[in-house]
Amino acid sequence: MVDPKNSPPAKKSRKNREKPFVAGSSSETMMEQRIWKEFPEDLFEAVVARLPIAAFFRLRSVCRKWNSLLDSHSFSQHCSELPPSLPWLYGITHESVGTGAMYDPSSRRWHHLSIPALPAKIVIPATSAGGLLCFLDISHQKFYISNPLTRLFRELPPRSVQVWSRVAIGMTMDEDSTGGSGDGGYKIMWLGCNGDYEIYDSRQDSWTRPSVISADITLPLFLNFRSQAVSIGHTVYFMRAEPDGIVSYNTESRVWRQFSIPVPPHVMDHAIAECGGRILLVGLLTKNAATCVCVWELQRMTLLWKEVDRMPNIWCLEFYGKHVKMNCLGNRRLIMLSLRSRQMNRLVTYDVLSKEWRKVPGCVLQHGRRKKQWIACGTSFHPSLTASA
Repeated sequence: MVDPKNSPPAKKSRKNREKPFVAGSSSETMMEQRIWKEFPEDLFEAVVARLPIAAFFRLRSVCRKWNSLLDSHSFSQHCSELPPSLPWLYGITHESVGTGAMYDPSSRRWHHLSIPALPAKIVIPATSAGGLLCFLDISHQKFYISNPLTRLFRELPPRSVQVWSRVAIGMTMDEDSTGGSGDGGYKIMWLGCNGDYEIYDSRQDSWTRPSVISADITLPLFLNFRSQAVSIGHTVYFMRAEPDGIVSYNTESRVWRQFSIPVPPHVMDHAIAECGGRILLVGLLTKNAATCVCVWELQRMTLLWKEVDRMPNIWCLEFYGKHVKMNCLGNRRLIMLSLRSRQMNRLVTYDVLSKEWRKVPGCVLQHGRRKKQWIACGTSFHPSLTASA
């Protein structure tokens, strides 16, 4: 029973209900103008620095002030204080060698930001550090440095030693450049099979050959050119074969070292990678008709490879009985692998920290035929809005 004196309130009709607050009304507009006018500039830059890269480039088109953030020293400082994000991949597609494609693993999307200053002939992304990419022309004679996000680009001075053979390339950042600004300088090193090498110092803007290669290093170097070099601090690590092992060079102390480390049995197409100062090995483990991708970590005490993970078995079943070839494109925390056979063309990533395997969506050019592109070669890099070449 309901007391008629305290009867529940009648339900309001739709017309008599309170109107919701509509975005874009005059009162809200006035409030937004007042708030944003007094919003601290340093706080605004700190917020923008934490936006995803793709969102930042959309934001730049709003006004000239926001577009000029890349030239702001305080904005650069905010960016340098952030922890490094997941590495991206810069790859060259087989059908469009003049332009590159960048893969963002966070959004799982490909971006096509061409670098207009690159020469028309084929250039290969060779290595990276601190948000900068090092390119090498197909004749292995000219080097280029670029930030693919800002499209800054320049050609490095000619080398003092002309080497026509293939070279392995590594890159390190100076200690005051680790924040990602790139202002403190970087070094690029190339190494040939016969022991020839040179180092480019961005502060000096010149190539030098500091000393003759150590007599302890066995020559000739049978470098595995499928494997990109990795850098930890000031030390560059190159993979070698026959005998299996690693050759390292410290760009500060100028000390050479070599380590004889046998590759696990039944492993092919192997390459070295790096994560948090750890040296890793990734390769195809093949037995009879079964093939699987495995990851090993170098044990510093024993100098042996210890298996730490392998691709899910259900994925490996797709390789059974097929002649699979593997190429390691990204080798910094996020390992990107190109797996190819006559019946298959697959890109996969492996996050070393989370131990997560993921299939990469196909790369499709923005213009022309809507056909998936084969990534012919590439390298990983940490995206940076403020890295300067």
